[in-house]
Amino acid sequence: MKKPSIPNLSEKIAIPLAAVNSPQRIAILLAIGKGEACVCHLETALGWRQAYISQHLMALRKADILQDRREGRYVYYRLKNASYLDLITASATLSGLSAETISAVINTQVYPSCECPHCVPAVIPVSSLTVKPSS
Repeated sequence: MKKPSIPNLSEKIAIPLAAVNSPQRIAILLAIGKGEACVCHLETALGWRQAYISQHLMALRKADILQDRREGRYVYYRLKNASYLDLITASATLSGLSAETISAVINTQVYPSCECPHCVPAVIPVSSLTVKPSS
């Protein structure tokens, strides 16, 4: 079996690094975290316009970093491989930040101003939960 060359290996290694090489894409990956997030959730978490976020989401999907699923009118995004969070944490450590700092900002919260079902669960009126006597 032929040993792969360093330049060939370097090209393959550079692909995911190039896809996450902007602070905006790193912020999106942190906002998605270990769970999933819809665009409205990302808008609320990051304070950016939907069109701007969608451009970055498309690039991350094309790079095979994110997967998506549709639920009604919402599209939810999640990391295909949680190792990207490890890569971000390692980069943060190399930049002088602590791993705890990164762990503290990885998505774990809901946003009341986000309208998605994950942040605003459906409210079922109590009156609909009572059993009506049969006639």
